[in-house]
Amino acid sequence: MLLARLLGPAMTAGALDILGADGRRHRVGVGAPSLTLRLHDKALHRDLVVNPRLRFGEAYMDGRLSIEGGSIYDFLALLCAGPENVQGVLGNVREALAPALRLLQQSNPLRRSRRNAAHHYDLSRAFFELFLDRDLQYSCGYFPTPDTGLDEAQEAKKRHIAAKLLLQPGMRVLDVGCGWGGMALYLARATGAHVTGITLSTEQLAVARDRAERAGLGDRVRFELRDYRQMDGQMDGRFDRIVSVGMFEHVGVPHYRTFFARLRGLLAEDGVALLHSIGRSDGPGATNPWLRKYIFPGGYSPALSEVIPAVEKAGLWNTDVEILRLHYAETLRHWRERFLARRDEARAMCDERFCRMWEFYLAGAEISFRYQGHMVFQMQLARSLGAVPLVRDYMVHAEAALTDAAPASAHRPGASLSR
Repeated sequence: MLLARLLGPAMTAGALDILGADGRRHRVGVGAPSLTLRLHDKALHRDLVVNPRLRFGEAYMDGRLSIEGGSIYDFLALLCAGPENVQGVLGNVREALAPALRLLQQSNPLRRSRRNAAHHYDLSRAFFELFLDRDLQYSCGYFPTPDTGLDEAQEAKKRHIAAKLLLQPGMRVLDVGCGWGGMALYLARATGAHVTGITLSTEQLAVARDRAERAGLGDRVRFELRDYRQMDGQMDGRFDRIVSVGMFEHVGVPHYRTFFARLRGLLAEDGVALLHSIGRSDGPGATNPWLRKYIFPGGYSPALSEVIPAVEKAGLWNTDVEILRLHYAETLRHWRERFLARRDEARAMCDERFCRMWEFYLAGAEISFRYQGHMVFQMQLARSLGAVPLVRDYMVHAEAALTDAAPASAHRPGASLSR
């Protein structure tokens, strides 16, 4: 079987049986197999060889293949945990051409950006509540210790970011890609800032506005349906601080110069910005075709070598960079386990095919952070040389102060999510 021969080089940390649609069994790897990949469709043999990175996920969604003896996560981990990268093993002509096509794939003018946002983020609030934390944080948490829970990790993430922003009461803050409003509400509540959050998702906008009113913060936090390109420093005024968490992945390399130029134009002269984004450690690449088609159209996780030149051209100081390595892997593990625990509820909201798609997405994303070089970077930016202190100690002190000042209610389940 050609598929077995293709997978062979990746199987350095275990063994796998492949049971073809013709009933023949093929062993890959060394030792006793822990899993069996069962193909239910003869045409699938060809599909997986021709375009495995797209067709495998589609076949799992459609039930044309199944994993026996474990889960889809177990299967992906078996393929990717060894020293050989399964992405290289399963490379093909389409993926070899992907870098040349990626500028087209990442072209995200305003209309397309709105459509892309609706594709993913306009799913119902009730669906995301199945697996996210109590504050609906849909980005990487921050795990100070191995036993930190998801709710605590997301609170720690917000504190970590707030500490880097050097916030003072009354400061004007712009939250670019504000999600369901959790970060904006936290910054207003914890620091006394006045926050404007912008999003392209109508569903997120409605939830964020509702949460602000219910939290009694409507006078200090407002949310708008706007793109970063629609913000203007002269019309909207300058902001003392700008924060963007989990949005930059949707900008696209062709728009980086515009993004950072607009960010600089919106910052006050002594302003500070914090960019939190998924990145890749192995240089420029291309988005997985299955993920691009079904989960994040137009999305791309950049290498720092693609981001920093755009920052420099915008005339911004890169005052601090922190790399969060396995934090997102742990975040995704929690999401995956929570989703599986409430899978029946998800199926009642959607259907079985959607649930299989979502399970494959969460499993594959976790694998990419554990074994395939994905990480998260937090980049602090400023317009002026002296906007932040010369040493990083202030971050530690500010974070400790925010921890001490946090009300006890913030640690109770459900306390942060105003319903």
